[in-house]
Amino acid sequence: MKSFSTYLNVILILAVAVLYYLHFTQKPKEAVKIRPSIAVKGDSSHPLIAYVDLDSLNEKIDYIKSNRKSMEAEQLSIESEWEAAYRGLESQKNEFLKKGASITQEQAESFQNMLLEKQQQVDNKKQVMLQKLNEKSYKFMDGIQKELQLFLDEYNESKAFTYIFTTGNGLDYMVYKDTTLNITKDVIEGMNDRYKSKTK
Repeated sequence: MKSFSTYLNVILILAVAVLYYLHFTQKPKEAVKIRPSIAVKGDSSHPLIAYVDLDSLNEKIDYIKSNRKSMEAEQLSIESEWEAAYRGLESQKNEFLKKGASITQEQAESFQNMLLEKQQQVDNKKQVMLQKLNEKSYKFMDGIQKELQLFLDEYNESKAFTYIFTTGNGLDYMVYKDTTLNITKDVIEGMNDRYKSKTK
């Protein structure tokens, strides 16, 4: 019986020695790296992330470009009208001053009051027109934002991104961006297709 116990102890020691050897001589397995862009759909522990460059959208979406040009032209028209009105007032002043010494104090005061009133009218008109243009611009940008949201909702049905960030001049808070996560090209093409289908 004693020899059996000794035999069993020898086997246990050998087994422990083998396990010890195997444990410390095998190379550790490398940790599996999961990129956010290839994570499995619905895996909340590894969210899918993408980003869109707003500067590129502003430069390459046809609807934005055409409306921006239209609003820039409208602003130039307002400025031109205002400058033309001031040139007209300047011309009236020069014509009045040609009368020279024959101008009475009463006439001078009356003309000056009239000129100031007209200047005020010209400035007020410009202000009203710029205010309307600003409101138009705000409505346009609000509409673009809604269209972009609708497009991304449809686009994301197949992509299943958890987050889509925006980046661009003045609002780039990401210190590092993996360019494989950039979906700007898809968004530009998709938004241009939406614009074309609406104008047909």
